[in-house]
Parts: sequence; C-alpha cells; structure tokens
Amino acid sequence: MTTATDTGTGTYTPRPGAAPLLRMIAAQAALETRMLLRNGEQLLLTVVIPTLLLVLFSSVDVVDTGAGKSVDFLAPGILALAVMSTAFTGQAIATGFERRYGVLKRLASSPLPRWGLMAAKTASVLVTEILQVILLTVIAFALGWSPHGSPLAVLLLLVLGTAAFSGLGLLMAGTLKAEATLAAANLVFLLLLVGGGVIVPLDKFGGAQDVLGLLPVSALSDGLRDVLQHGAGTPWGDLGILGVWAVLGLAAAGRFFRWE
Repeated sequence: MTTATDTGTGTYTPRPGAAPLLRMIAAQAALETRMLLRNGEQLLLTVVIPTLLLVLFSSVDVVDTGAGKSVDFLAPGILALAVMSTAFTGQAIATGFERRYGVLKRLASSPLPRWGLMAAKTASVLVTEILQVILLTVIAFALGWSPHGSPLAVLLLLVLGTAAFSGLGLLMAGTLKAEATLAAANLVFLLLLVGGGVIVPLDKFGGAQDVLGLLPVSALSDGLRDVLQHGAGTPWGDLGILGVWAVLGLAAAGRFFRWE
C-alpha cells in the first residue's frame, strides 16, 4: 500500500511501503466477510439451513428431545451446528477453491504475512458467527426459548469450538483437492448433523454414544446444552475435548497445509 505526504507546496509525493500490519489484517478480514456474505451457497449453509432446522424441529414433534420444550434442547445444538457450518464446512470449501485458483499463492506473496492471512480468515469466521448467533438467538426466543447458565462458559465453548473446527477445515482445504474438499466437507457436515447430538440426543445411539461424544460437534452441543438448558457450571469435560481437537487440528493444519 502506498501513501502520500504533503511537501509543503501543495503537492503530494508518494511514500512507498506496506500499511500497518493490523490495518492489512482488518482490510483482508472485511474482504473475506463480504465475500462470504455475498455467496448464496455459503449463506444457505451458514444461515438458511440452521434456521430452518431450528424452526422445523421446534414446531413439529418429530424427534423425542426429552422433558421440556423442544426449543430448549434444539437451540444449543443449532448454535453448535452454526459454528461448524462456518468454521469448518464453509471455510474448508472457500479456502480449498482459493488454493486451487491460485488466490492463496498470490496473497502469500503480498506484504500480508501468511499468519496474517489466516488471522484475517479467523476474524471473518468470528464476525460471521456473531451474526449467526444473534439471528438464531432471536428466532429461538421467538419460539419460546428459556436459556440459563453463564455467558462466560458459553463464550469459552464457542471460541474453542471455532478453533477446533477452523483447524480441521484448514487441514482439509490445505491437503485435499478443491473438489474432494467440497465433497468431503459436505459429507462430514451431514454425518455430524445426524450423529453429533445436534438434533437427535446421543442416548438414542445406544453403545455408540460414548464414541460419538468425543466428536467436536458433540462436545460443543452437549456443553452448550448443559449450560443453556440445565444451567450447569463450566463444562470442563467438553471444553477439554474441544481443546484437544483445537490443538491437534491447528497443529496439523500448520504442518501440512499446502499453499499451492
């Protein structure tokens, strides 16, 4: 980025050089967010599907969610699904095709360092998730949701869940071809939607529930449900599972991500 300085005679001379790092990261994050919000396919994945699932299953008694209102069980799971759809599925697909078309290679040669680009992508994910959470919370309240618990515990779960899914999404995008990433990310999304405790309680899966409970979306949805539905304290077990996934996913993405 080139700036200009006044020479004192009413004219300006260029001052070559990169913009401050934080300004570059903020500009890239704003660009990433605008691109995501303008993409109809991404909006379907991150906004429309979670919203429809929340409204449908809260209004129609299809799944036995136990005692109490269905929305009290479903809302935390749908929030977890929203995090997964943005931080994992959406980010994996978008980054995979950016890598295929050489966008990442060109950005990597710009003054913005590679870690700065990843920071911008993470910031974009967080902004999108904030919008998702606000929208889904308003809809859930309209459906009669009565949340409980500590906002700090909810925030910790969402942040660690975002880190875990971001690492896994970047790992997939940086190691597979774009078409394979598209297919795999959507397949994983569907499988975790069904078997991750988002809509169907894990105890419906019999002996497999202990294994399914170790999945990041299961830990996130169960942790949010414990806090928001049951008013429990900090769910350290679920936070621990998410922390392990976050460390492993981000470390593997940093080690194996290919920019070309």
